[in-house]
Amino acid sequence: MYKKIILVLLISISVSSIYGSGFQLNEHGARAMAMAGAFAGLANDPSAVYFNPAGITQLEGIHFSAGVTLISPKSTFRGPSPAITEYKMKDQLFTPINFYATYQISEKLFAGLSVNNQYGLATEWDDNWVGKELAVKTDLQTFYFTPVVAYKLSDNFSVSVGLIFATGKVELSRYTDFSPLTGQAKITLKGTGNAWGYTAGLLYKASDKLSFGLSLRSQTKFNFDGTATSDGPAALASMLPSGGISSSITTPLNVTFGVAVKPIQKLVVTADFQYVGWSSYDKLSVHFKDVNLPDQSSVRDYQNSFIVRLGGEYHLCDNLNVRAGLLYDKNPVKDEMLDPTLPDANRLGLNIGFGYNLSENVSVDLAYFFLRFSERTITNSQISYTKGFAPFNGTYNSVANLFGFNISYKL
Repeated sequence: MYKKIILVLLISISVSSIYGSGFQLNEHGARAMAMAGAFAGLANDPSAVYFNPAGITQLEGIHFSAGVTLISPKSTFRGPSPAITEYKMKDQLFTPINFYATYQISEKLFAGLSVNNQYGLATEWDDNWVGKELAVKTDLQTFYFTPVVAYKLSDNFSVSVGLIFATGKVELSRYTDFSPLTGQAKITLKGTGNAWGYTAGLLYKASDKLSFGLSLRSQTKFNFDGTATSDGPAALASMLPSGGISSSITTPLNVTFGVAVKPIQKLVVTADFQYVGWSSYDKLSVHFKDVNLPDQSSVRDYQNSFIVRLGGEYHLCDNLNVRAGLLYDKNPVKDEMLDPTLPDANRLGLNIGFGYNLSENVSVDLAYFFLRFSERTITNSQISYTKGFAPFNGTYNSVANLFGFNISYKL
C-alpha cells in the first residue's frame, strides 16, 4: 500500500514539473530578445532559423551566429494558508545557448541549422521547507537540433520546412513522510529521452516597408527512460520505489504570426502573436518496469495559452542599432493545479538592447529582459502536502532577470 501511494505521488511530481510556461524558453538570440521576441515578420538575421526559417532567404552568402542567455529567476511562497511564513526558492543561474548557420545554395535555395535549448531551467527549494513533500529539486535540460531549407518562390514570397531532433534529461526529487516512527525518505527520478518534430515558415514582403511572417513548430514527443531511487531509513527499504520507469510526454504546438512595419527610414516596428497549444499536456502516464503495478496516470488539464509581443529597432548611427520591446505571456496552469515545482503566473516582460557592427563582417548584440510574474494567490488548490493532506494554498511571487549576448559573422 505504501509503495502504491509513493508511486502515485512521484507521478504528480513529474507531471507538474516539466511543463509550464516557465520551462519553455523563447529567448534564442539577443537581437530578437531585445525586441521582446517579436521577430517572425522580420526574420533577417541567422536566428530566423528558429523564429521563422523562411526568413533565411534574406541572408546572402554564409552567416554564423552564436550566443548565450543568462537567466536568474527568483521566487517566494507565503503559506500554506492561513500561515503567512515566506519561503524562498534557491538562487540559480541558467545559461541556455544558441547557434545558427545559414548558407545560400543558389539564387533561390537556402539552408540553415540551429542548435538551442527550447525547454529547460530548474527550481530548487531547501530540503527542510514546508513544501518538501511536493518538490525539492526539478531540473530539465533539452537540446534541439533543427536543419531547415528555404526557397524563394518570388522576390516577395519565401517558404521553408525543417526537421527537429531533440534530446533531453530530467531530474526530480522530493520527500515522503511515512510517520514520526518510521521517518522520511527522499525520492528521486532521473530519465533521458529523445523526440522528433518539424518546423515550417512563410515570409511575405508586401513592400519595402511592410512584411508578414508565419512560423510553426510542431509538438515533439519525448520518450523518457529512467530510474527511481530512494534515500531513507533502512526500515523503509521494502516500501520505497526503485528500478526502471518509462514515460512519454508531448511538448506543445507553437504557431506564431508576425508583422514588421517600417514607418520611417531608420525605424522598424514589429509585433507577434504566438499561440502555444498546451492542451496537448492533459495527462501523463508512467510505466513501472521493475514492480508489479499497472501503469499510473495523473490528470493535469493544461490550457492553451498565448504570448503577445511588440518590439522596435532604431538605426541610431552607422554602426549602432538600439532596440526595445514589451510582451505579455499568458500562463497555461489552472489555479487548482499550481504547485511549487513551477510557480508559474501570467507575465509582463520589458526588453532593451543594442547591436553594434565591429566591422563589415562581424557584429555583436546585447539584450536585457526583465520578467515580472503576477502575484498569484491560490485558494482552491487540489495539490495536497502530506501533513494532514491539507491543500497547498498560498501566494507565489516571482521575477526573472535575463541577459543575452550574440556574436555574428558573415562571409
